Amino acid sequence: MRSEPLRTALLDIRDNIHRARAFVAGLDFTAFQSSLLHVYAAVRALEIVSEASRRLPDDMRARYPQLPWRAIRDSGNFYRHQYDNVLESYVWTTIHDDLPPLLLVVEQELRALDEMP
Repeated sequence: MRSEPLRTALLDIRDNIHRARAFVAGLDFTAFQSSLLHVYAAVRALEIVSEASRRLPDDMRARYPQLPWRAIRDSGNFYRHQYDNVLESYVWTTIHDDLPPLLLVVEQELRALDEMP
């Protein structure tokens, strides 16, 4: 994969992880759960993370087998097609527990791209 499409996908993931985290910043779970605005915004950011992860090359994903790539890719379909069953607790846990390791990988890959001649 050429570096520019990869960079774009990584930036989309990074930026939407930051957005999702910003949408919950300063809120406890009860306040988040009660705010349709925050829930919708966070879900949209997670949909974009999922969609952008589909554009990552297999060899890059293979370097990080500790990440649940299939679940990351499939989560967007869940959010889009099971919208009436999306639990706020799942979104909350995803943002707080699952996104930090993904963000570390994305930032590492972006640094590697920046170091390429």
